[in-house]
Amino acid sequence: MRVLYIGGTGEISCACAARSVEVGHDVAVFNRGRRGADESPLPASVERITGDLADEAAYRALGRRGFDVVCQFLAYDLAAVRRDVEVFAGRCRQYVFISTASAYEKPPRRLVVGEDVPLANPYWAYSRAKAAAEGYLLAQHAAGRVAVTVVRPSHTLRTRLPGGIARGEDWAWRMLNGRAVIVHGDGEGLWTLTHSADFAVPFCALLGNDRALGQAFHITRHMESFTWNAITAAAAAGLGAEPRIVHVPTDTLVRYNADWAGPLLGDKAWSVMFDNSRLMTVAGAFTCRFGLDEMMALAAEHVRRRLATYAPDAALHALLDRIAEEQVALGG
Repeated sequence: MRVLYIGGTGEISCACAARSVEVGHDVAVFNRGRRGADESPLPASVERITGDLADEAAYRALGRRGFDVVCQFLAYDLAAVRRDVEVFAGRCRQYVFISTASAYEKPPRRLVVGEDVPLANPYWAYSRAKAAAEGYLLAQHAAGRVAVTVVRPSHTLRTRLPGGIARGEDWAWRMLNGRAVIVHGDGEGLWTLTHSADFAVPFCALLGNDRALGQAFHITRHMESFTWNAITAAAAAGLGAEPRIVHVPTDTLVRYNADWAGPLLGDKAWSVMFDNSRLMTVAGAFTCRFGLDEMMALAAEHVRRRLATYAPDAALHALLDRIAEEQVALGG
């Protein structure tokens, strides 16, 4: 089976491409070729097609290659998937769109999320754009134009520590320099983290699988979550640091910076746990091999290397310092 990964070197797609080779797929990746092998190692057998999504001629040439499965990791809006239908309709057996579990309704009405939960996120334009793309693609599937499978990752990691209102590198730098790390709420909210190598196993079982066509699945750790306090402590341990945690109410953080409403109110502020039963009926049962401490330790190895060239954003860190100081002054 010939599988094309649009992306193929990202936090999730790199592990999926490697797993594809492991299970016997003939794999090609299309991307700009800017990620080094140390961050995104791919098997030697993978065909690397270097190109830019904005290069119409190069992109449309992919459709003429006749791949059996196309896995789209780099489409973020309706225009991108409309073009994909033009390029790949009638030219592949399966088109896999990578959406997001953040598209599920917020605030959530229940802790355990299944695929029956509506897609409705008023806080984050990113999530709404993914949901709109899903709706268009599944309508195209129903019309018989292209065979579609939708996959919704939640927080999936490989080389990056969890971020949120700042990037994982920002938090790592602060931990290593004794500066406060802000955790939203009281830090006891539940959050699901999945290693990309664990994600890749059921993902690749969906490829070429007729039972996956016309369906949407989230792929996450099954029915297990971690508190943000535990996640922060594990990240610090992976770095060999001691975190100085300051808890700040989510609503307060959004008042400091309205742009934080998306990643917080639109995603990470709510406790969540995912039921992967629908996925398992199609892709088979799976277990996640990587626990919290191991995930953080593996990511921290990459983060430490990148910190050698890290340039702190002075304005961001000044704001984070101010928030922490003001919260501590209130007795938080």
